[in-house]
Amino acid sequence: MVEVKFYDSIDDELLKFAVIISKTNGKWIFCKHRERDTYEFPGGHRENGEDILSAAKRELMEETGATDFTIKPICVYSVKGKTRASESIDDETFGMLFFADVFSFEEIHSEIEKILITDNLVENWTYPQIQPKIIEEAKNRGYI
Repeated sequence: MVEVKFYDSIDDELLKFAVIISKTNGKWIFCKHRERDTYEFPGGHRENGEDILSAAKRELMEETGATDFTIKPICVYSVKGKTRASESIDDETFGMLFFADVFSFEEIHSEIEKILITDNLVENWTYPQIQPKIIEEAKNRGYI
């Protein structure tokens, strides 16, 4: 079981990753990693010395090819438990959730095989116990 919690803020040094709920022209943007058959929002771990907003911008550009966009933080969230069959998080791990509106793209040069731009949410999530919860929280906070 996965436990997902939401916070308004947290000590910056605890933030390990950024996840970006993304849209373009009112449509959802999802990423498909080369090694998986599932979809997820752009995102990833922050690098040493990188602030969390810079990490979010970098991950959005790397994983979607976004070149022109607006991005804003929604909230902090944490995950603890079995996130996928092959992955388990024993300690509460914190990340920042963002929302981005993307206006233009270029070719992707990363581990992402392709992006999917769609009117509807996907059903084959990479993290099915997490992603629907972060969408619901973003809706509750008025971002989508």
